[in-house]
This record gives sequence, C-alpha cells and structure tokens, in this order.
Amino acid sequence: MKIVREGKALGCHFYLLTGGEPLMRKKDILRLCRKHPDCEFHAFTNGTLIDDAFCDEVTDVGNLSFSLSIEGFREVNDSRRGEGDFDKVIHAMDLLRKHGIVFGTSICYTRKNIDTVTSDEFLDLLIKKGVWFTWYFHYMPVGNDASLDLLPTEEQRAYIVRRVREIRSVKGGKPIFAIDFQNDGQFIDGCVAGGRNYCHINPNGDVEPCVFIHYSSANINNQSLLSCLQQPLFKEYAKGQPFNHNHLRPCPMLENPQYLAAMVKRSGAKSTDLQSPESAEHLCNKCRAYAVHWKPTADKSWAEIEANKEKEAAEKKVHSPQSAAH
Repeated sequence: MKIVREGKALGCHFYLLTGGEPLMRKKDILRLCRKHPDCEFHAFTNGTLIDDAFCDEVTDVGNLSFSLSIEGFREVNDSRRGEGDFDKVIHAMDLLRKHGIVFGTSICYTRKNIDTVTSDEFLDLLIKKGVWFTWYFHYMPVGNDASLDLLPTEEQRAYIVRRVREIRSVKGGKPIFAIDFQNDGQFIDGCVAGGRNYCHINPNGDVEPCVFIHYSSANINNQSLLSCLQQPLFKEYAKGQPFNHNHLRPCPMLENPQYLAAMVKRSGAKSTDLQSPESAEHLCNKCRAYAVHWKPTADKSWAEIEANKEKEAAEKKVHSPQSAAH
C-alpha cells in the first residue's frame, strides 16, 4: 500500500507483480486493486492458482491483468517448469478467456527453445487460447551458478529481432502483440531501468534497477520511494543512459558489461540476491564473450533498421498531401 500510495504521488499508476508466485497473495492483490482503482496491476504468474472464483473477483475489480509463464509445448515447458505445468497454464488460459479477462504470456527464450516459442504452430495455439500479447524475455545469466549454455547464439538473436517484427507486422503478421524486452530498445531509447521508467523491488524491500540486476543501497521498508529512486546507483544509471546508441545493445550488463560493474563500484551498492550474493564483476564477466560476439551482428542489424526508417520516412514524404499539392 505504501509503495502504491507514494508511487501515485510521483505519477506512477502501473505496477507489475512478480514472484515467486504472486497469486499466493490473491487476497492482498485484490485489496490493492480495490483500494487503488486508478491504477493498473499486472501479475506475472504460472497460472496454477487461477480458478473460477478468482476470475469472478478479477472481473469485479477490473484493474488486474496477467502474463502467464510458458516456455514452449508440453515437453519443453514441463522440463523447465515442472511436470503437469503446461496443462495447468492452458487451463488457466481457458478460464481467463471464458471470463473475458485480458491476459498475455511471458516467455523466456533460450538457445534451446527459441525456434519453438516463435513458431507459427506455437503462436497459433496461444492465439486460439485467447492470448492478446506475449512478452519475450532474453535469458539472462544471473546468479553464481547460471548456465552460459542457454544464452542464444548471435544468429538466434538476429533471428528473433526479425521474427518479432514479422509477428506484429500489419502485413502478414499475427493477431497477437509481441513485445521483446531486449530487442525493442529502438522504441524506448534503450534501457528503461534504474528508475528512468521502471525499477524492481525484491521480496526483502531492496529497490533494484531491474528485475535482472540485483544491486542496491536503498530499501523501501525504511525509506520513501522517492528516496530510493534517488539512490547513488540510480543516479549512475541516469548519467549513463542510453548505454549504447545501438538500441539492439541496450543493457549495461548483457551487451555493455563494462558499465554495470563500474556503476556498482562507484555507487557503493551491494548485492541483494537473497539466495547466493553475486559480485557485479562475476556477473559481468560472464557476459563479456556474449557482448563481443553479438556486437558485429547487432551493428549490422541496427544499420538495416535505421536504413528502413529513413526509407519509410522518405516514402511518407513523397505520398503526403503537401507533396501531392506541389
């Protein structure tokens, strides 16, 4: 309640709820929705706790929507998320669609599942089930024991840059809105984290730059939200953004690892990982090879995007009413 109250005073009316599993706190989430009808709440959930009774309450409040986590078809999804999870999330989709509740999916793409989760067959299944939008999240090697083998290759990354734009194209696209958290920087001027448009608060109350960046020197339990947003690490973010003028390389960790480690050191921020604290140097060192390999492909793709923008702008100018008049 404090976070939302103070956030509204700063002009923030959109709140994402993550986990763990946020729907373990169904009643509290519904209380938030009722208390703050001028805000939108969006839960990233595995969908296993969604039932008819809960859907009735969601339609009653009207300001709660969902992203259901899914990583592919049954075999691939259940190998990562647990046996039986695929059938449960499909059942949740059926319930949400029946009750007319807006929902989408949250998909982490890796080297192993990227072809499946961007395939026509998989997208057609989501559309059939009533999915309105889908978030694609690039796998991040966060954590001391994170696997580097799951990082997409540079060819796969270039593919998904093209593929997501195909999916949401007016001509030949799909009736679903695809959002790529890592590759849509061109529309938001790069990284939005560190309080620029977004920040993350972990279960301990630590206010972090991003859901993937676990460093902070501010805690919401003993500070105001405004004070937390003014912490030294967030000021470092503000100085550095955008971290790259190629917005296919937006992140100060994944594509520009030299920046995050330096910002954490200058700000004095500490690791806020609740299970296995990881130094910024250790995290960023895991990303250096990836950043080097992605750079030439990203630069080529970005040059093509910029060229297409110039071409489209020129065509619009030629076909504008003012041009026709002349």
